[in-house]
Amino acid sequence: MVWIEAFRLRTLPLALSSAILGSFLAYADRQFNPIVFGLAISTTIILQILSNLANDFGDSHHGTDNADRVGPERTVQSGKISKTEMKRLIVVFIILSLISGGLLIFSGIKNTNTGMILLFFGLGIASIVAAVKYTVGKNPYGYSGFGDLFVFIFFGLVGVCGTYFLHTNEFHLLLLLPAASVGLLSAGVLNLNNMRDIENDTASGKKTLVVRMGSEYAKLYHTSLIVLSMVLSIIYVIETWQSVYQLMFLLSVVPLGFHLYEVFQNHVPHKLNNQLKILALTTFFFSVTYSLGIFLIK
Repeated sequence: MVWIEAFRLRTLPLALSSAILGSFLAYADRQFNPIVFGLAISTTIILQILSNLANDFGDSHHGTDNADRVGPERTVQSGKISKTEMKRLIVVFIILSLISGGLLIFSGIKNTNTGMILLFFGLGIASIVAAVKYTVGKNPYGYSGFGDLFVFIFFGLVGVCGTYFLHTNEFHLLLLLPAASVGLLSAGVLNLNNMRDIENDTASGKKTLVVRMGSEYAKLYHTSLIVLSMVLSIIYVIETWQSVYQLMFLLSVVPLGFHLYEVFQNHVPHKLNNQLKILALTTFFFSVTYSLGIFLIK
């Protein structure tokens, strides 16, 4: 079905990584709320689909989706879905985001803390705007090299720490370490996507970080994102050490090592497409094994 194709469901595991990890970090503190967990998952899925639809529409509008584009065929560019139909569906998913996100906030914020409710509604609105404005509008931030920063913030810091807070109504500075780890890996996925698309993005005027720094420096940047994510996770485990189970996430080091080798060996951008899927799934695997390690010590 064409609409399912537009949803790009293969991107969901990466998006779910932060909600899963944030929830199990709360579980480690014995404050897991199954309703918050379910709503965090549903809200994350809706926001990711919204982002995918907006990206499909935006790249087609700006001409980035064309005959030279690498990767899965986009529905608007191919004519399978009209721009008008896509706009309507984007509005539907904005409304669904508000509903699911609102239920999530009211389920998680205790004692009817008005200030905290307003803060989370602000973050929710910011998440929706970020999902849409990546490629949509006159000055989409994805075309100016800020995509990596927004992914780090919303897929990492906000996703993990926000989910944790809605379970516990607490925040600890140490949480920034695993949150940043997921954010860095997610930024790595976007960076790899931009490395794959560098030729078409350059021709289309999409000035991603990769376009600005060039492929060789992008490889070094890519390595720093992945290595730093592992270092921050190790620091968190050292600071919260209870059991060897906490090291389960290191199982992801093996596929990440092979991934980096393939990236550095690559000199044909479009051949990175397979590595994009590998890194996204490895990020999800990292989150799951991190969470499983927490689960097994409780």
